[in-house]
Amino acid sequence: MDRVDSKIVSLLYENARIPISEMSRNIAMSQPAVTERLRKLEEQGVITAYRAKVDPYKLGLHTMAFVLFKTNTCKDFVAFSESSPEIVDLYRISGEYNFLIKVLSETTESMTRFLEKCNVFGFSTTLIVLSTDFEDRSLLDRDITNYPFP
Repeated sequence: MDRVDSKIVSLLYENARIPISEMSRNIAMSQPAVTERLRKLEEQGVITAYRAKVDPYKLGLHTMAFVLFKTNTCKDFVAFSESSPEIVDLYRISGEYNFLIKVLSETTESMTRFLEKCNVFGFSTTLIVLSTDFEDRSLLDRDITNYPFP
């Protein structure tokens, strides 16, 4: 992946609905050239999806937590997690705990009820998010606008 590909991915990351015409102006390449690079990035699996970013708060999900979870029944816990709408991210991790989960709920009370349902699988440590300074930071260097493009 070169600087042009990085710029394409960065522009899409900021706005997945950016028109090819605007993208080609930003990169100083023809629309067919940008379209071809985009197609190759999709084929290579660099770009795996196009999504809308949704504000959980506007959906009534006011409480976010990260939960460290330890269980002896990993397969059962994964199955439980897949069926639990409160869990938005599930990571298998190393160390004392097996999993790190990101949980969204309406209130701290609903978070408590959810955590009580988890107790049958093991034990956990919960970290309630008080504020978020940034989230979903781009995987690419965000200051690539100063790079010279061919």
